[in-house]
Amino acid sequence: MKAVHFGAGNIGRGFVGLLLHQAGYEVVFADVADALIDQLAAADSYDVHEVGENPTVQTVDNFRALNSGTQEAELVREIATADIVTTAVGPHILKFVAPAITKGIAARAAGLAPLQVMACENAISATDILRAEVAALWDDAAGSLDDTAVFANTAVDRIVPNQAPGQGLDVTVETFYEWVIDRTAFGGAAPVIPGATFVDELSPYIERKLFTVNTGHAAAAYFGFEAGLEKISEAMADQDVAEDVRAVLEETKQLLVAKHGFNNDEQEAYVQKILVRFSNPHLPDTVNRVGRAPMRKLSRHERFIGPAAELAERGIVPEALLGAIAAALRFTDPADAEATELAQILASSSAADATARITGLAPEHPLFAAVSTLVEERQAEGAKATA
Repeated sequence: MKAVHFGAGNIGRGFVGLLLHQAGYEVVFADVADALIDQLAAADSYDVHEVGENPTVQTVDNFRALNSGTQEAELVREIATADIVTTAVGPHILKFVAPAITKGIAARAAGLAPLQVMACENAISATDILRAEVAALWDDAAGSLDDTAVFANTAVDRIVPNQAPGQGLDVTVETFYEWVIDRTAFGGAAPVIPGATFVDELSPYIERKLFTVNTGHAAAAYFGFEAGLEKISEAMADQDVAEDVRAVLEETKQLLVAKHGFNNDEQEAYVQKILVRFSNPHLPDTVNRVGRAPMRKLSRHERFIGPAAELAERGIVPEALLGAIAAALRFTDPADAEATELAQILASSSAADATARITGLAPEHPLFAAVSTLVEERQAEGAKATA
């Protein structure tokens, strides 16, 4: 069995690639990073260090590596004979990997089982995004895309922090992980991946992860940044920050239980597990790394505005989430392009215009006024600081 995986970074090697390897697949890593591909091509194996409760070391071998920028022909041939294609490149990069995937699907020999494609990205319905890109490039002369490839949405969860210098190909990750896959896309021919969980309805699990793990992680980063703390574990060790994060997840739990019918006690146990993960002192995750890209994190259907908007639509004032939004508006990092963009919008727009641009909320939305007030307060703070 063979899997082609786009994205040979820490998540690709330390999560998706690891689970595919453990499932018995030969993994062909594809990436545009020359030095990384050269390292992988020259290596026989690398280690994944799982830290936290029950730490362990997993060794990954039986892999190859191709440069997706300079070895496209070879990559297309690999895809044409693969069983699975996965990605961990970031949602905005999917359009760049779609051409090679499209060519590889078109080159598959008659009689081969449909290629199973899964985008393992930190975004809702990322595989649908990838499929749309492939469909836009597909030539119907090659036959029906639906007869040649199966696209299944997934939800992935594993904290992979910045790695220590000099670690090489080895990756340090937390012990916890979750890879949930939509079973229905495969008919009766779902792949056998022991580390993955297959479900008939994926959307509740996607939102549970996004509105618990991602919302909580980002909240810890922004509250920790305001408190002058460097690491996420240090932020969670601060009583005030921990209470603020807990309050945020209490609100998202309320939404998830009401919307998707999750059992309240089971969701509470999930929240407690997540809080323990954030507090893991063995993960050197910083508030700046987790807090980067605030424009995306504050967008309409993302981790803060998404659940806060739905609660507001239900007549509930999301006080804790509004506090996290306020903290996100105060996040600064000269090295982060989105933090710079956020500061520019706040400095050059009216409160209403800035709110619309940052959050995508319509002025008539029940959350808009509350967020606009936060934006106006942040603008006043900025004006005072530069006066």
